[in-house]
Amino acid sequence: MSKQYESPFSSRYASPEMQELFSADKKFKTWRRLWISLARAEMELGLPITQEQIDELEAHKDDLNLDVAAAREKECRHDVMSHVYAYGVQCPKAKGIIHLGATSCYVGDNTDVIIMKEALQVVRRKLINVIALLADFALRYKDMPALAYTHLQPAQLTTVGKRATLWINELYMDVEEIDHRIASLKLLGSKGTTGTQASFVELFEGDAQKIKALEQKIAEAMGFAECVPVSGQTYSRKMDSFVLNTLSGVAQSASKFSNDLRILQNFKEMEEPFEAHQIGSSAMPYKRNPMRSERITSLARYVMVDSLNPAFTSATQWFERTLDDSANKRIAVAEAFLAVDSILNIMLNVCDGLVVYPKVVEQRVMKELPFMATENIMMSAVKKGGDRQQLHEKLRVHSIAAAKRVKEEGLENDLIDRVCADLDFQMKREEIDAILQPIHFVGRSVEQVEEYIGGIIRPLLDANREILGERAELSV
Repeated sequence: MSKQYESPFSSRYASPEMQELFSADKKFKTWRRLWISLARAEMELGLPITQEQIDELEAHKDDLNLDVAAAREKECRHDVMSHVYAYGVQCPKAKGIIHLGATSCYVGDNTDVIIMKEALQVVRRKLINVIALLADFALRYKDMPALAYTHLQPAQLTTVGKRATLWINELYMDVEEIDHRIASLKLLGSKGTTGTQASFVELFEGDAQKIKALEQKIAEAMGFAECVPVSGQTYSRKMDSFVLNTLSGVAQSASKFSNDLRILQNFKEMEEPFEAHQIGSSAMPYKRNPMRSERITSLARYVMVDSLNPAFTSATQWFERTLDDSANKRIAVAEAFLAVDSILNIMLNVCDGLVVYPKVVEQRVMKELPFMATENIMMSAVKKGGDRQQLHEKLRVHSIAAAKRVKEEGLENDLIDRVCADLDFQMKREEIDAILQPIHFVGRSVEQVEEYIGGIIRPLLDANREILGERAELSV
């Protein structure tokens, strides 16, 4: 048992894949890739750098000597220069050209953008797999009538599958936003101390075309189309704010889903998966608490609040840069990704085993349907010669009496019995039962599910067929 604080994201929630992206190993290996890309581009553009030096850098790009870097940092108190030194110890022929012309943000900021892009791709993959699971669920239950609510009060009928499309559509909006965000990410490039590229003007003797070509070569080597057009020492911190806003959107969608599911579990209409030996309560053995959905809600709240961190950082960057972003940034960005990864792991698990209780769904529908069917009943009675205004008033009175019986006496809804007993309606029980078919009250729910899944979601899933089939096992 450790006596030091350990993040729950590492010990309980986030996947090893996402943790690795924000690890020291990933960061420092990416620094070395950036130094190699810089040196190779400088060599190709005519600076006195040899292929032998590039080969030496390549040979040690993954051979991190972190102990050397740590010892050096105790002396110089600068993380980047400590790693320049450590890399140089391994590459004596190339040590003089490592980090040539660059400032610390060359490796720091470019690495951050690279990692955010890779992390967004992980989020996207898991998000699409959640959508695939919910799409299957929506189609399976597309024609199962269920109560629909406004103000959390029964309003009309929908279907279990149609409600699922509401969850899917918000997640689909998140995929669109992630795709836009990935496509719009740009590297910082090699901008120098205040963004003027003064050091590269010196190195390339004022040749602007070579300076611009240098950045383009670095961008392409690192898998990007281009670098930001202008910057101070750092890329604009609005980029971090945009990314975390995107993650906040995922959290919002997930929280909407989890809260709906928690309420439905209270209604006993649906449940999240429940393991054979899972304990719902330490005191009440009978309880089946929606613990996973609650965890989604909890983590989503954290992400939504965390998205404010880069917003404040962006708003308070002075001139070409200040360092008050650094400590906040390395916590806020990493933890937002780790939290969203955790949320999507839980959603993958929950959506892979959603439980529906059709009898309860139907029972709850039938308790409310008589109220919702009053207009249809009234129109049928009018066709038999009844007075519309008189029947409307009678239905109002009968409905109030039936509602009172349900709410104040705890008895069954007897509205239909009251209508059958009222001679002004001239309707038999079987006539009203024919009207009270729930599927007749769901509008276009069934068609909407088929059209939405077939026309919008299926093309997305087909285009991403190679990443489908992901599942998640939870440790807690």
